[in-house]
Amino acid sequence: MSSSPTPDGVTPAEELPVEPVPTPSSFARAMILVTVSICTMLYALTVTIVNVALPQLQGALSATPDQIAWVVTLNVIATAVVTPMTGWLVSRLGERPLLLWAISGFAASTLLCATATSLETLLLYRIAQGAFGAPIVPLSQSILLVNFTGKDRPMAQGFFGMTVVVGPAVGPALGGYFAEAHDWRWVFYLIVPLCAVAFLLVITFIRPASKEQSAKLDWTGFLALSFAIICMQLLVDRGERFDWFASREIIFYACGAALAFYLFIVHTLTSDAPFLNPQLFKDRNFALGLILVFIYGMLNFTPITLLPPMLHDLKGYPDSLIGLLLAMRGLGMVIGFFTAGRLGWLDPRVTFFVGMVLNGISGFLLAAANVDVSPDAIAWAGVLQGIGSGMMWVPLVTMSFATLPDRFMPDGSAIFHLLRNFGTSIFISISFMVVVRTARMNYAEFAENITPYKESLRFPVVTGAWDLETVEGLARIGDEMDRQAQMVGYDNAFIMYAIVCFLSLPLLLLVRVKRG
Repeated sequence: MSSSPTPDGVTPAEELPVEPVPTPSSFARAMILVTVSICTMLYALTVTIVNVALPQLQGALSATPDQIAWVVTLNVIATAVVTPMTGWLVSRLGERPLLLWAISGFAASTLLCATATSLETLLLYRIAQGAFGAPIVPLSQSILLVNFTGKDRPMAQGFFGMTVVVGPAVGPALGGYFAEAHDWRWVFYLIVPLCAVAFLLVITFIRPASKEQSAKLDWTGFLALSFAIICMQLLVDRGERFDWFASREIIFYACGAALAFYLFIVHTLTSDAPFLNPQLFKDRNFALGLILVFIYGMLNFTPITLLPPMLHDLKGYPDSLIGLLLAMRGLGMVIGFFTAGRLGWLDPRVTFFVGMVLNGISGFLLAAANVDVSPDAIAWAGVLQGIGSGMMWVPLVTMSFATLPDRFMPDGSAIFHLLRNFGTSIFISISFMVVVRTARMNYAEFAENITPYKESLRFPVVTGAWDLETVEGLARIGDEMDRQAQMVGYDNAFIMYAIVCFLSLPLLLLVRVKRG
């Protein structure tokens, strides 16, 4: 007999089939909780800790800012594509074997990332890392829900959530220190021992469960949707570099995404057992929840991806300081999750509204930064953004699944988390596109005003080392113009971030909340 999903639909793992097993002892359940928490921390770390090393990676692999962003986006895309397959993989392998295979593959691909010698090989290993890591989170939460029921479940979920948040908070600080003391490869080496600990804990404390052989995967729908997502991601990633639709490659991506999405829609509407049930979208709360979770995914990891190259290239901050500043966001998320838990009695729309407003304010604070911005200003903006993100997640899940029937929970959870990951990868690419394009535009505008005929530039007290008469002076002027133009580019990306936050608020007016 399979465990039925709870109405709140907190995670995509609740639909995974599990056979009833004897209740384990208190010690065994405590160790199960520790085990699944450490397993889940692996995925959270791989997203946040790598961001600290992006500036080093850019220099070591001779990559541009938009190219190095692929290190994050392709990993998230791989996770988004494989996550919906978790239920089918469990039915084929079983929970414990799949978790062991996932951890092993994740560890191997992480170690390969540390040995990469080119951007292409690193991206390949990051895709493998995302694909192997995708089942870890839903599997861990499924095991947690099976072993903790009734009044024990909130306590277990609270501990589970806090450990998942603490990892991303501590990871960037440790990664920044080791990257500065050694090199970028250590951000990957640090994860491997944690993989070994997780593997041993799973072998010791997670009991085998019988497999469920009835689950089937709609391969046509799955492959069509996956191809559409990949083409869309490549379109956004490479469009700016190849002048958009002036390039045959970009036209191919656009046509491929449109055709694949068309096939997915037609197959979904005509198949007896489609990858996604069309009845899902008749629930208004869930349909709105998909839009909101896509927006949440857009906002969640974008700042911590933009900040490392900005602080390293324009401010010259060491990796250790960048890691500490990113860790402040993790501290904010701890506060945000705790606050959201204490406000569980409140209308979830109110909590979500407050969290989104805090995110928007943090975006405007970062958009006001200049090349002389202080670490304190970045830290406060990070704390504010972390609090907002932490406060948004619980009410978002509550609103999205509040009126969705239990029989639709498996398909609903799959598309819910797929859109969250897809929103993350798409918006990171768009943000770097804004940085690159607007920086280029502003550099051109600056250059128009730097001429020998400008009166103010004839006085040494004004120009200083910017001597228009020497090659060295011209080089210094060019470097400063480039620095200022890039700063404007990052400011524009954060303005876009803040605008997205505030434009999404009216959607809350359409959400219905169950009373009583």
